[in-house]
Amino acid sequence: MKKVALITGATGGIGSAITKQLINDGYKVVATYIHQMYDHSVEWVKESGFSDDQIRLLELDVTKGDECQEKLTKLLAEEGSIEVLVNTAGITRDAVFKKMTADDWHAVIDTNLNSVFNVTHPIFPAMLEQGHGRIVNITSVNGIKGQFGQTNYSAAKAGMIGFTKALALEGAKAGVTVNAVAPGYTATPMVAKMREEVLESIKAQIPMRRLATPEDIANAVAYLVSDSGAYITGETLSVNGGLYMH
Repeated sequence: MKKVALITGATGGIGSAITKQLINDGYKVVATYIHQMYDHSVEWVKESGFSDDQIRLLELDVTKGDECQEKLTKLLAEEGSIEVLVNTAGITRDAVFKKMTADDWHAVIDTNLNSVFNVTHPIFPAMLEQGHGRIVNITSVNGIKGQFGQTNYSAAKAGMIGFTKALALEGAKAGVTVNAVAPGYTATPMVAKMREEVLESIKAQIPMRRLATPEDIANAVAYLVSDSGAYITGETLSVNGGLYMH
């Protein structure tokens, strides 16, 4: 029987690469999506050629705690166990702080940080009980160093790192590891829409002179959830090409 991995934001730029990697590594992936992304998610699965025993789509609004509790408790009962959880869901609502609206602040905090509580809370106790589990939270280089015009995003991503360290302490004795991956600028479809001159100026700041690929991030996640990463917990693995070292 295949091990099950739950991935939020699973058909986005980075999420889709993580989904493909874990499926290739032999996992069955439960891929969450929001209602507005249903058509995109179904089409992506179809184009990827995954079978029903490789992937299961689950509509889930990660900002709603009651919905997460209900649906994920049901999911655990149906799948038997969840070995891996990857919290990938995230949005941006950039603005300098003096022009940032309360709605844009709360939207980012809810989607990027509160969602980690909402999704992890039903899953973590089951991992403790089974004596094994891997949780990986996708944070950001900007959660480590900060970024102009992203107080909401940087705060949420920094919060994920604190969450990771604290939960790692609670899970360690039971064999549950909790880590974070902090991507730098990554060549997702969203980033690809930037003006060429903006992209070139970003690359010029990166010692490796290129953006990360989504596969670079997926490979880091795959390592942390593998047997080779079994003794690593509470860490934040930076994948940024040398853009920021800490």
